[in-house]
Amino acid sequence: MHFLSDNSASVHPAVWDAMRAADASDTPYDGDALSASLDERMSDLFGRDCSALWVATGTAANCLALATMVQPHGAVVCHEEAHIEMDEGGAPGFYLHGAKLLLGQGEGAKLDVDGLRAVIDPIRDDVHQVQPHAISITQASEYGRAYRPAEIAAIRALADERGLNFHMDGARFANAAAFLGVSAAEAAGPVDALSFGFVKNGGMTAEAIVFFDPALADVAKYRRKRAGHLQSKGRFLAAQIHAMLDNDIWLHNARAANAAAAEIAGACGDRLMHPVEANELFVRCTAEEREALRQRGFGFYDWGADAARFVTAWNTREEDARALAQAISGL
Repeated sequence: MHFLSDNSASVHPAVWDAMRAADASDTPYDGDALSASLDERMSDLFGRDCSALWVATGTAANCLALATMVQPHGAVVCHEEAHIEMDEGGAPGFYLHGAKLLLGQGEGAKLDVDGLRAVIDPIRDDVHQVQPHAISITQASEYGRAYRPAEIAAIRALADERGLNFHMDGARFANAAAFLGVSAAEAAGPVDALSFGFVKNGGMTAEAIVFFDPALADVAKYRRKRAGHLQSKGRFLAAQIHAMLDNDIWLHNARAANAAAAEIAGACGDRLMHPVEANELFVRCTAEEREALRQRGFGFYDWGADAARFVTAWNTREEDARALAQAISGL
């Protein structure tokens, strides 16, 4: 019973069907009909004009988006436990040609205006100091916490005040939207670019960079090619994204993953390190307790010396979630 990561979840049947349907000759790269219609699909979903580019990984989505916003002499302000800081192998520095990440603090891996000001305000407008060019937040955060629309709006106001671009890492964007019970537009808020995750939520090899500023999208197209991410048969990536948007599969899948996490959370009590607002659980347990869970067939990651991380997915079986809940309650 795997609770290691939603990255390992099965590909949704509709995605397989869409890829098979796309297996016919069409214009290469992003000139095919499926790729060409992504802008309209995303504009309909978010209720405002936008441009969407497919890429194969979340790291590529984050870094290519940020590379359109940040010059090599600038910086991205993000949480000290942000994925771009902790889990992308130095890719932001590579794609941004040496631009820095300036690290802020906040509960549950979430940034707020006070935390951002603590990083930004001491920086002098001086050629000797690295200047912030963008803010990046993660929805839902690395600890599974969802940003409310008002929180995003407050960060947007600060970004406008300081002339900064605003990026959202949406690897689990669907889970945040499902938890909040809001539209995609409300869950994203007034960001300039969203890395819209599908791989963790039933996709195979497709993520979308959604730009709400067309000028940024124009730059990203060239950077995507230069980075080696302009795939010859891009229609197969576009097909996955269309399939996930059809009939709101992206949202239904996220609701299923969240429901499984909530089932487990109900058995954790004060073992929970953070409120469960998506499909990740961070649970206090000793090394002996973790070993006991593994002996019963549960797969998960250790989280430091005294905790574990459990991640549910769109296809987590109810009986598996229930079994884990019972096992944790019996520790």
